[in-house]
Amino acid sequence: MNSRPNPFLSLDYEPALESLGDDYFDEVSAAEFPQHILRYRSDRLLPQIGLDPAAVKDIDFIEAFGKFQGREPLLALRYHGYQFGEYNPFLGDGRGFLYGQVRGVDGELYDFGTKGSGTTPYSRGGDGRLTLKGGVREVLAAEALHYMGVRTSRCFSLVETGEQLWRGDEPSPTRSSVMVRFSRSHIRFGTFERLHYLKRADLIKKLVDHAIEYYYPHIWGKSDAYALFYAELVQRVAELTAQWMAAGFCHGVLNTDNMSITGESFDYGPYAFIPTYDPLFTAAYFDYSGRYCYGQQPNICQWNLAMLQKPLKAVIDANDLEAGLAKFDECYAIAYRSLMLQKLGLVATNSSELDRLLQLTVSLLKETQISYHHFFIQLTESFSPSWREDVNSILFLVDVLPLDYWDEWRRLYHQVLGQLSREEMDNVSRRLQEVNPNVALLRPVIESVWEAIINEDDWQPFYDLVRQIQGGQ
Repeated sequence: MNSRPNPFLSLDYEPALESLGDDYFDEVSAAEFPQHILRYRSDRLLPQIGLDPAAVKDIDFIEAFGKFQGREPLLALRYHGYQFGEYNPFLGDGRGFLYGQVRGVDGELYDFGTKGSGTTPYSRGGDGRLTLKGGVREVLAAEALHYMGVRTSRCFSLVETGEQLWRGDEPSPTRSSVMVRFSRSHIRFGTFERLHYLKRADLIKKLVDHAIEYYYPHIWGKSDAYALFYAELVQRVAELTAQWMAAGFCHGVLNTDNMSITGESFDYGPYAFIPTYDPLFTAAYFDYSGRYCYGQQPNICQWNLAMLQKPLKAVIDANDLEAGLAKFDECYAIAYRSLMLQKLGLVATNSSELDRLLQLTVSLLKETQISYHHFFIQLTESFSPSWREDVNSILFLVDVLPLDYWDEWRRLYHQVLGQLSREEMDNVSRRLQEVNPNVALLRPVIESVWEAIINEDDWQPFYDLVRQIQGGQ
């Protein structure tokens, strides 16, 4: 028995969502698991809530986020959503709950939300559990995206729970886990859509007010706060989508219940990083129509924002909603242009040459089908100030065909670099190092880590990969 005070139980939890009342959630109980093995703890997040990693023991994580001791109530959120374009009123937190909300040292409110913590009223016949592989994959996705500059939730802990789970057509059971997700909010587009379905305009207004007060406080109290709220949400989602696209990331299931009201990325199931630039690449094997393919993500996020207008019309003028959504394309284009130029080590100034270089880069990646991620890795590793002086010294990939694309790209990149000072060339090198990770989280990499775990219970490759993703620090 742990005789020390558990630092997680001493945090100053805020009943922010709880204060809305039980029209938005159900109180639930956590499952009791036969075993608790802490497989991952995010020491990098602890200082964000004012805790010293050295003072937090593994048993503290297990008690708080494996056994869920000392916290009441635990809240399963209610929501609906459009799933593959069809409205589904039978959703809600089916294998998770809101454990608690705390202020970070930055003054922002954060959620501890679970995944795999047991059944709720919304489990729909499911067991409410999370496979260990699903937990491992989400840890890796969240860390990879975070260190690529994507606005994302993070995994706070992953505990193996000792149960055997049967999934789909798998011939044998798989191991189980419970994960705790650390995010800005678990309020989804679908949270509002449920209230519209129930014709509760009063509850929609209450939830909009809550969202603005806690997550858009800079507009709280303004006469046009509602219109500003939606307009900023559109901007946040457009920028998030651009971050995914630049990172070469395909979420896989962009249903409206997987869209956060804070414009934050979360809930990584069948995600994948694209091996090559292919707009038709799909991450989910069950996405037969390609609705959520890589290249469709901007259109889908825009569509999800349009569907959100239905409940928000109870509070926000239709003209203001349309004006807000009309900015999506521009916000996305500006963000994507800036991010992709950063991946080339450049600053997004107003330049036709930069526009042409970006177009040519995307064409090069698409037409040659070279590895999307390794192109930028090799660019970063090979970069030299001499590239400013000699076009022939610029990275040359002999296996890239057709060569005319490659030659034209090198000439234009050389032309852009030639306009920079020697001091600015140092900034190009620094920017390349900061923006482009040195590891590509492709499916074979994840599978190799999982194989070590499932075959030999060897977690070292997983920890090594996490450390590499985090920059080796």
